[in-house]
Amino acid sequence: MHRRLHGRGALFDVDPAGLAPRLVGLRPHQHRGHPYEHPDEPPFVVLTGARGLGKSAVLAELRDAYRGHTPVALADCAEAQFAAPPADRPAASWSPLAQALLVIAEQLAAPVTGAGRITFPRLMPGLVAVAAGGWGDADSERIRREVERILLLNESGTWISGLAGRWAGKVAAKVVAAATGTGPLVSGAIEATLESVAEGFTSRRQQKASTWYRTYPNAGGNAQRGLMLLSGHFRDGGGSREHAERYLVRALLADLTEAYAGMLPRMQRLGRPLVLLDNAQSAPGPGLVAAVLRDRTEGIRDRVAFVAARRGEGREELPGAARRELAEAARRCDWTPGAAPSSRALLLALGPLSQDDTLHIVGAVRADLTVPPQLPPAVHRLTGGNPLGVRLLAESAARALPGVNSLGGLLTAGLRPAEDRPAVPAYEALLDRLVPAEHLDELTVLAAAHDHGSACALAAALLPDTFGPASVRALQTLLVEEGLPAVPGRFVGDPFVRTLLLLRLHLRDADHASWRTAHETLAAHYPAPEHARYRLHHELALGDTGPAVAHLRDTFATADPRAWLRTLRFIASAPYFHAHDAEGRDFTGRDDRRAAVALGRTDAGHPVPEGADAVLHLRIRRLLHAVWLLADPLVLPDPRVCDRLRFELEQLSNLRPAGNALLWRVSRDWPAAALAGRPLDGPGPAPGPEGPEDADGANDPDGADDPDTADDPDTADDGPDHRRGEA
Repeated sequence: MHRRLHGRGALFDVDPAGLAPRLVGLRPHQHRGHPYEHPDEPPFVVLTGARGLGKSAVLAELRDAYRGHTPVALADCAEAQFAAPPADRPAASWSPLAQALLVIAEQLAAPVTGAGRITFPRLMPGLVAVAAGGWGDADSERIRREVERILLLNESGTWISGLAGRWAGKVAAKVVAAATGTGPLVSGAIEATLESVAEGFTSRRQQKASTWYRTYPNAGGNAQRGLMLLSGHFRDGGGSREHAERYLVRALLADLTEAYAGMLPRMQRLGRPLVLLDNAQSAPGPGLVAAVLRDRTEGIRDRVAFVAARRGEGREELPGAARRELAEAARRCDWTPGAAPSSRALLLALGPLSQDDTLHIVGAVRADLTVPPQLPPAVHRLTGGNPLGVRLLAESAARALPGVNSLGGLLTAGLRPAEDRPAVPAYEALLDRLVPAEHLDELTVLAAAHDHGSACALAAALLPDTFGPASVRALQTLLVEEGLPAVPGRFVGDPFVRTLLLLRLHLRDADHASWRTAHETLAAHYPAPEHARYRLHHELALGDTGPAVAHLRDTFATADPRAWLRTLRFIASAPYFHAHDAEGRDFTGRDDRRAAVALGRTDAGHPVPEGADAVLHLRIRRLLHAVWLLADPLVLPDPRVCDRLRFELEQLSNLRPAGNALLWRVSRDWPAAALAGRPLDGPGPAPGPEGPEDADGANDPDGADDPDTADDPDTADDGPDHRRGEA
């Protein structure tokens, strides 16, 4: 059973078996076999999703669950060792994929229960041939160092103490002598390698492996010529290098297959070897995945179970792959490969944690203190079940208990990302993991935007002149590639990430100047009356509540009730990060006055505009502040405000006979959602194309009327999503 992960039982369960034991053929953390779901060829599993969903944690758990029981290797394609060659190695003799094959083989070689080390007699000379292409001006010590590391892949281990590595050292000496002699460098090194390997081999299987490169295209049955061609193709780069790399991948898989062949290995080795690739969207990931899938399509079988993780959905790279949610693969993945190489992959989307998972994680932060009952559902609403967000907020809560009264305080509290690093605010630690660091400043500004047009307005106001409309579109594309959802009406579609970015924008300057500029810019960007809700949303974010109250009051009697409620919900989704004064304006204090206004405690001191219905005006004012507070993902729900919200909507329902049922239902649904830690969705489906006009006079069938793109059917930029307006 998985030991640390929540919400991932579909992968690690034992009885009934999850995907991992069905794929590997072993129970997690046990040396006990399990029937394969796909005995002839397993799917190449690719875990997909945005940052923070726990893909790396799943791979680490898989490694821990099977290490010591079957050969396991984990390579993180984002590590620096795959980004560039060592300083003393020419790029012509190095590639991320060749480096990955060496790293993977080194890990797979480790002994496991009941069986010794796996050797790689096919991969080893291929890697030597590649490395030899860069020895033109190398010193003998560097050559020896590179050769010995590669040759140790063929060290089977011995019970005689002290012999491990001696054979590799002898071979390295011969290779160094050949490489630093007067003859052709590459051919001399390859010849010395093959000769020494042949001398060191004794079994028929090893002798067979030493001649494997005879089948390299145009080798003419000569293994040395085959390795010479492979080395030359690798140095040529481009498609020639890809061809050579595919042959190296095939050599690795052939060595693994050979290790399981024969009666004794089959008795000693249970399950399949397991290769794990993290951040497979980066090199060497795409090349390794493509090579394996292509060989499998061509009928070249292997025994390896592959599980990769990548950001995004992988639709462009693997168009023919089957796609499943994690829960759909819990008991059977129903996967059948087709004719295309990509059909041999299975894309598995990691979903967010459930409310129960969040409850267990947050509830376990302090054994000696009671967690406020509102905290776990509030954490789940804020994070949307993002595992990284839940975990870091739980850590922040552990330091703050018992005095947790808002999630905003948890996000601004200090956390240590690692023991050797200084503490930083929790929101910074989260953003460091959830968004591309090179675009953090741009995303911080554009998080307040709704679409391309408003994003361009913000860029013009707050970003360098070099960041223009093309840069805005490129960043939109990047967000999709990163796996963040594309939500109509939100430049940053993920509510949790958007909240963190807006918090960073608010705290960017001591006087909140960037925050004010951003929302003033957006308020000015929507001057038309039919787009009043956009303008009012940003004015409310600045603390100016009067225009929003007046608009909602004056349109209540005439607007369609459903559209009016959606407008209320969208306006009140304005972010609120710290105190406002008696008029609601942002200031340096720390008192949140929204609850006091919602509960009617400020009614006596609030002047009602001349000519306005005082009762309706104050009711709308209380309602706006109640929704503003309860829709705030950074605030724990206040039961008193929930009761007041129910009462105000109930009273309004008596004033609109045509909308009585809808207003009355929302008076129950919204308070219940707030207390349960759910967004204030709805109310229900939006009007259809022939439905009534909304409060702003615009027929809005999908909640996304974008003033910048309404006349442009070819654009994918939509306006605000009034059904889900979380700030």
